[in-house]
Amino acid sequence: MIFWLICGLLTLGVAGVLTAPMKRAPSINTENPDIAVYKAQLSEIARDLERGVLPADEAERARAEVARRLLAASKSESPAQTSTQSRPMIIYSCVALIAVSAFGIYASLGAPGYGDLPLKARLAASQEMRANRPSQAELESKAPVAAPVEVPQEYLDAIAKLRVIAPTRPNDTEVWSRLAFHEAELRNFAAAARAQEHLISITGNASTDDLQRLVDLQVAAANGLISPEAETTIRQILGRDDQNIAGRYYLGALYNQTDRPDFAYRLWRDIAENGDAQNFHVASARSQIEGAAFRAGVDYTLPEVRGPSVADIANAQDMSQADRDAMIAGMVASLLARLANEGGSPSDWARLITAYSVLGDQDAARGIWVEAQDVFGANDAAMEVLRNAAEQAGIQE
Repeated sequence: MIFWLICGLLTLGVAGVLTAPMKRAPSINTENPDIAVYKAQLSEIARDLERGVLPADEAERARAEVARRLLAASKSESPAQTSTQSRPMIIYSCVALIAVSAFGIYASLGAPGYGDLPLKARLAASQEMRANRPSQAELESKAPVAAPVEVPQEYLDAIAKLRVIAPTRPNDTEVWSRLAFHEAELRNFAAAARAQEHLISITGNASTDDLQRLVDLQVAAANGLISPEAETTIRQILGRDDQNIAGRYYLGALYNQTDRPDFAYRLWRDIAENGDAQNFHVASARSQIEGAAFRAGVDYTLPEVRGPSVADIANAQDMSQADRDAMIAGMVASLLARLANEGGSPSDWARLITAYSVLGDQDAARGIWVEAQDVFGANDAAMEVLRNAAEQAGIQE
């Protein structure tokens, strides 16, 4: 209530300052400017007469002529204006317009009822939020139940047997790997995460891919939220490769969920702009980065993905061979010209490699791959995208 009272008083004060000039009487000079000239001439004639430089008869004639002109000028004087202030209705309308505009803009851009939140307090609250967020088990218990997957009953019976067999073979990596895979296929992400954790404990030296699969399952089981246990996995991944796309995406998601969109934006920008848009983690970063940038106070627009996509190439499979090749060739020519003139992201180069491979021109695909290495060799995230495209094209040696 005090806040709105202060806002009202300030609004009225500003409106008063802006409308004050409208209340003042206008400064209007209605006197004919010739009158001042004739009065000055009369004074000059009197001074000349006193000094003796002008004879009395000439002074009289001059005074009579100037007096005649002064009388004529006085008769042509403009009447004084009688209106000394603006109409009250105009003033009241201006005050109302200022008040409505001020409160309307605040209602749209402000946060009525929201308390003061200095930067220091906000950072402290964000840190406390990360430190006290729910555990993986708590998040899993609150996550909505996934819709059942339609599969044959024989498949469900086989998985039920696998669940019984797995605990009897605690050191069998094949059994636990299969269990993690099939639980994920059935959208039992929590069970899949437990199986993946056990698999990692068996091997003792998990690969980055194993850890990445684990964090995917942990986050899916927690309905997209990053638990402390998932963060531990993320830190392990980034400890091995600080440019890992999945690790950077999930760490950014953690910060985005705990009111640090500025960190999320910094972690996501490189993978969103340079990563393969078909990659799940890159696509997820692309879908959220503009919102994070806005909340962080950054004016940012995500660059569009240009050039033939994997979907474009896949759709071409239904065409005749001639039409398909012509369509892809047109896309390739357009993309090649743009990369030559403007440059492009690693995903653009990867699409060009894939497109040449689909056209059967392996030499051209290999040439683009070699050139891309020269351009992006120092960027690990970019090289991962390009390397995947080269492997799929069969030109990675």
